[in-house]
Amino acid sequence: RKRPAQRSPSATMPYFFWSRRCSTHITDYFTMASFIEKIVSPAFYQKKMASTTHSLAEYYKPLFRSGSIKPLWHIMIATSVIMYTQNYVFNKGVHVQHKREEQKKALEEYYSNHGITPHH
Repeated sequence: RKRPAQRSPSATMPYFFWSRRCSTHITDYFTMASFIEKIVSPAFYQKKMASTTHSLAEYYKPLFRSGSIKPLWHIMIATSVIMYTQNYVFNKGVHVQHKREEQKKALEEYYSNHGITPHH
């Protein structure tokens, strides 16, 4: 039994699918170009900051006025996350990795000197 010849996608798909696909690529290109323009522009960041500030003010103002404990918890959690992340990145991270490398080298040397394998 003979198989039918494979037809190209353009022969099986209507024209509007192909035109939509091409226009999508062109739209993606212009979308990416506008995205790059936004990233480079300081006005984009000023707008985002103003929007974020406004949103936070609208969220927390009623909580502060009602005497809620929620803002205090949010400030404490944010402070802890920032503090511990900063401490690890700038202080402990490099030093801990360096100590682990030293210990690994020392153990390898110890095992080779005493004829011991690390995995018994």
